[in-house]
Amino acid sequence: MMVWDDLGLGGRELAQAVYDDGYRPDMVLGIARGGLLVAGAIGYALGVKNTFTMNVEFYTGVDERLEVPMILPPVPDLVDFADFKVLVADDVADTGATLRLVQEFCAGKVAEVRCAVLYEKPRSVVKCEYVWRRTDRWITFPWSAEEAILQGVSHAL
Repeated sequence: MMVWDDLGLGGRELAQAVYDDGYRPDMVLGIARGGLLVAGAIGYALGVKNTFTMNVEFYTGVDERLEVPMILPPVPDLVDFADFKVLVADDVADTGATLRLVQEFCAGKVAEVRCAVLYEKPRSVVKCEYVWRRTDRWITFPWSAEEAILQGVSHAL
């Protein structure tokens, strides 16, 4: 089980790996929801204020997922970012399908895309450039370890 302090440590170590590699992202793109916290930690550590978010739905429960991931609105408009280097941040590359979807979404719209995750599993179809830990186990994150306070509430967009 991951604890809250691991977020700070993992985010900082990922940022250091990005820096040591010579990659200088113009933008950190967090995949909602787990990647939002990771993107914030990395963005602060690298001094990158330009952050975006994409909401991709794939997991519906513990080890339960949709057939394919789906980008949910609002969809970022990357029309003015052709020269940007983007660092995509997420909590875990499990199957890698979510990261692949985001990479494909960014393809041709930005100069370069690299991925940073706290955890990467061996079965991931995307091999991230920056990984804090590798595991084949289910990870319980502190932000999703407890039941949601709001249950069964439908929010219209």
